[in-house]
Amino acid sequence: MPVAIRKDQYCDQRQRRTEAACTILDAPEVWQGLLMALTIAMYHYVRDLARTRYPAIKGRDLAAFRGQLDYIARHHTVVTAEQVMLAVKSGEALPENACWLTFDDGYADHYQTVFPLLDERGWQGSFFPPVCAVRDGQLLNVNRIHFILAATKDLNGLLTLVRQFIEEHAGYPDLRPFDAYWSELALASRLDPAEIIFIKRILQHGLPAALRDELAAILFRRFVSVDPAAFAAELYMNSDQLRTMIRAGMYVGSHGATHAWLDRLEPASQVTEIDDSLSYLNSLGAPTEEWVMCYPFGAYNHAILALLERRGCVVGLTAEVGVAHLGINAPLLLPRLDTNDLPIN
Repeated sequence: MPVAIRKDQYCDQRQRRTEAACTILDAPEVWQGLLMALTIAMYHYVRDLARTRYPAIKGRDLAAFRGQLDYIARHHTVVTAEQVMLAVKSGEALPENACWLTFDDGYADHYQTVFPLLDERGWQGSFFPPVCAVRDGQLLNVNRIHFILAATKDLNGLLTLVRQFIEEHAGYPDLRPFDAYWSELALASRLDPAEIIFIKRILQHGLPAALRDELAAILFRRFVSVDPAAFAAELYMNSDQLRTMIRAGMYVGSHGATHAWLDRLEPASQVTEIDDSLSYLNSLGAPTEEWVMCYPFGAYNHAILALLERRGCVVGLTAEVGVAHLGINAPLLLPRLDTNDLPIN
């Protein structure tokens, strides 16, 4: 049955401050619409962790992934990206207990491990690769950080190296003391302690760009590999593999060109990120007239939402935690559940 939804009833508190973050149709205060629950499962690394060189990487173990697929088969109906876009555009009903499987970052795991398991079940997965990783073989900074953390158990030693680096570069423009960064960035999340969050944030965006790239490169060479290009070639899918997946019925959407924090870019750079990604998707044979955006780091702002609307984006995937409700959540701001939020048996 249709229900009335107040404009501010269900919007996330961080979304209420911008009109673009809560799409309301037909009337300024109330929208009459069907509510459709949609569990959107989010995955990154999926691998046989015990048999890899980096068993400490935070990923979904293969055996647990198989168990989770069994759980989803028993309790959900897996839907396609096309079904979700149609539901958003026209109100076409989704099945009860609908579940949408999404895979971020373009890892080789997705082609070698995930794709065959989904294909044998007749399920579609939706995959979101950054262009520079899968086309150009560039190692993403976010992955450098993941493997630095996976390769060392000595967090205190790692923090000491970060402190020493900052002290050695004292006087560099816009560089602050270590303790100032610690006070701002060392905030535990629901999945990581404060020390790990600090290392992630200081290397993702805390330090000035040139220094964070230099420090990440130093730490990667010390703890992981002296050959980042070879490491990237092993870590990511390539364009031919993505084309194979598309031909087999998988969906491939946008994750930007360089896996940037989109909310931190100037508008012109946002345009470049999105347009370069769409151009690449078009070269793969993926849809680019009506399509899905998956925000790197879950980051967005009013400008990027407006740009996506102009480019024909139908659905946007965030890192907000929750079950999505079409008719409540803004279509460009759908929440997801991490694989760790779902049962595995």
